[in-house]
Amino acid sequence: MSKVAVVYWSGTGNTEAMANVIAKAVDGELFTPDQFDADKVDTFDAIAFGCSSQGNEELEDSEFLPMFESVKTKLNGKKIALFGSYGWGDGEWMRNWEADCDSLGANRVTDSVICCEAPDDDANAALEALAKKLAE
Repeated sequence: MSKVAVVYWSGTGNTEAMANVIAKAVDGELFTPDQFDADKVDTFDAIAFGCSSQGNEELEDSEFLPMFESVKTKLNGKKIALFGSYGWGDGEWMRNWEADCDSLGANRVTDSVICCEAPDDDANAALEALAKKLAE
């Protein structure tokens, strides 16, 4: 089984709940953006990144985005997955984030998981499947 990091930012607790499902499914290590940096990337086989939609369907820009920008150069070929929650919009922030990761050469191992507000049973099942793909 791969060593998995789960790095997330959560404003309301919904994305944190999602992160907990992933970490529990693969015995992964949880990190908030202030606890994770480029030096940690190489110590994990796979990373799940989670961030809720903010503002005009964007990644949170004071904590999560600076951390993510700092690790980008290490993501080429790295197994990753993306997840997050939203309260409005149609998921544009995730599509933009996926395109950014694809342009870096990151190996997105599965479809991203998004949910409106708190994760329901379907979202939790999708998160567990995401976790298992990361751990393969």
